[in-house]
Parts: sequence; structure tokens; C-alpha cells
Amino acid sequence: MEYHLLLMKSGLIIRSMENYEKGETREVDEELPFGSYSNVVQMKVTAGSKIKNVIGYALKKLQEPEVRYLSWNGSGHAVTKTVTCAEITKKKFKGLQQITKIRFKRIEEFWEPKLEGLERLKVNRDIPAISVLLSKDPLDKLEPGFQCHGSLNALWSDSSPKKKTQRKQKPRGAVIKSQQTTFPKKDKCDSQGKTLTQKKDRCDAQETTLTQKKDKCDSQETTLTQKKDKCDAQGKQTSENGVKINT
Repeated sequence: MEYHLLLMKSGLIIRSMENYEKGETREVDEELPFGSYSNVVQMKVTAGSKIKNVIGYALKKLQEPEVRYLSWNGSGHAVTKTVTCAEITKKKFKGLQQITKIRFKRIEEFWEPKLEGLERLKVNRDIPAISVLLSKDPLDKLEPGFQCHGSLNALWSDSSPKKKTQRKQKPRGAVIKSQQTTFPKKDKCDSQGKTLTQKKDRCDAQETTLTQKKDKCDSQETTLTQKKDKCDAQGKQTSENGVKINT
């Protein structure tokens, strides 16, 4: 992204951010929102913080009798992790009351010039920040952001995994019976298909019998034709013999 800057030197000259490189980045010191409470253990959470490590340290501090307050602080990408640390602490250490404060935090970025004659630039950015105070002692209920202990017990109980109810398994025979009674049309179609197959086999058998009878008739017809030819030959020979006798 290009930003156009004005340089007040020999007139107004427009320069792009290509002539600058990012330099130092620092957070503006600010007063934490819970300064009125004494002996507050300040826990700073960053985007790279390990939840297991910071939670372990916080719980050890809360075990000490002289520690009455603990504050979780985070900004930017660490806001979600800060809330997670506060909720885990409340779950591990029962009876804590809470006050939550949301604000903006100022970040200063310095850009160094690459060319001579350009001035150093400072860019201010405001990022979201959150602070969560956890207290062993009772807090002011009228304070904005107050939350009494035990108000999220229902949330944690709902998020816990529920036990699955075991269903009674029906006998295998009962399941097969229910499936059979569920599809009567299928059984009827199967029965009809079986009957049609049997009829087709019967027709094929009858056709085979008729074919055999036809072959037998053809064979008998051939035999009769042969006998007729033989008789004709004998009659012709007899006629020739009678003519010879007369001559």
C-alpha cells in the first residue's frame, strides 16, 4: 500500500513510501486500568506466549496468601489468548471475581528515509487491548465489566463432552423380521419373477419335445420316400421283363 507524504522543502513535493523503509516500532507507555488496586500481579500475554507456561505461573501466584489480585493483559492478536488464559484461571481456581476493561493501545512506527533530503516519519496505530482483573476479594458490583464467580459454570458444563446413551440392541431375528415386513412389495415381485422363470423353463421343454417329434417325422418321411423309389424301380424292371417275353 502506498502512502503519499508531503515534504515541506523547496515547495510541496509528493513522495511515495518506496523511498522509506520500516525502522523502529515501540509501544507507548500507558497506565494500566487497575492501578487503584494494590499488589496486583500483572500477566502480559503476547501472540507468542505459551498458555501452559503463563497459566502455571499465575496459579502458583494465586496460591500465595498475600496475592489477592491478578490481571491478564493483552493487545492486538493476543486478545483472544488473553481471554482464554483468564477463563482457564477461573476454572482452575474457584471463587474468583472478575472485572474486564477494553481499550485502545497506541503503537508508534518509525520509517527511515532512503534518500537524502527526506525526513524521518512516525506513524501512529491504535490497536485493541483488553485487561481482565481476577480477585479473591469481593469487588464492586456496580463497576462496568464486573462478573461474579460461578457465572460461567453453566457454560463450562455445556461444553463438557456428554455421555452417549447406549441403545438396546435388538435380536438379529427381530431385525430380519422387521425388514421382511417392511418390504412386502419386494417379496411379491420376487415370487412373481420365480413363477415366470418356471413357466419359461416349461415352455422351453415343450419346444424341445416338439423339435424332437418334428425330426422323427422328417426321418419317417425320408424312409417312406426311399421305399417309394425302390418300388418304382422294381415296377420298371418288371415292365421291361414283360416286354422281352412278348417279343
